[in-house]
Amino acid sequence: MAEQRTLADLRTAGGKPDAAVVRDALGVGVAVGLSGFAFGVTSAGSGLTLLQTCALSLLVFTGASQFALVGALAAGGNPLTAAAGAFFLGVRNAFYGLRLSQLLSLPRAVRPFAAQWVIDETAAVALAQPTRRSARIGFVVTGLSLYVLWNLTTLLGAWGAEAIGDTDAWGLDAAGPTVFLALLAPMLKSVTERAVAALAVVLGLGLLPVLLAGVPVLVAALAAPVVLWAEGRRRGDARKGEL
Repeated sequence: MAEQRTLADLRTAGGKPDAAVVRDALGVGVAVGLSGFAFGVTSAGSGLTLLQTCALSLLVFTGASQFALVGALAAGGNPLTAAAGAFFLGVRNAFYGLRLSQLLSLPRAVRPFAAQWVIDETAAVALAQPTRRSARIGFVVTGLSLYVLWNLTTLLGAWGAEAIGDTDAWGLDAAGPTVFLALLAPMLKSVTERAVAALAVVLGLGLLPVLLAGVPVLVAALAAPVVLWAEGRRRGDARKGEL
């Protein structure tokens, strides 16, 4: 009876049982963490050593930026250009951090360590929670499970790639982009998001033959402001038509 009253009180207050938060957070952490295999394989196939590959996952720990960096290097891009592309992809995490700092209100001493786990998945799980307590649990469980599993699978993927030799011969060079697209596709729910993705693909692929490696991904980032500007113009014209 006590347990039933506790659960009822949580639901009434808009809360969520801790076990449910942990279950959801672990589901995200495990599902995404396994894609570290793809990064390890891609990075090793791009010419990075096992140590360099593992260092990227330990220190950078944001999949899109890591894949962008090793992809540009594999294509023969300038290291500075490759790093710039990875940096711009990672800037979004700073905006997540601004929102999460208010939501989680973590102790000041903990914040530098928590900042390492501010990525798409931890932000999504934390922001989906109805209370601060559940947001903290979701953030910590997602971050911890994903960080541990991502680094473990990165190690195994890179080690396996070195063991089998030429990853291109096995078609493993396509593993990274394939996993990234598989993770991204379900998130594109609105027409605007799909338009941004479509324009980014057109810009990225269309400019590959004419620009240096690593530059097309930077240009593709312009898809978002272009689509948002067009959408704003369309809505403005619609309002004028109503008047």
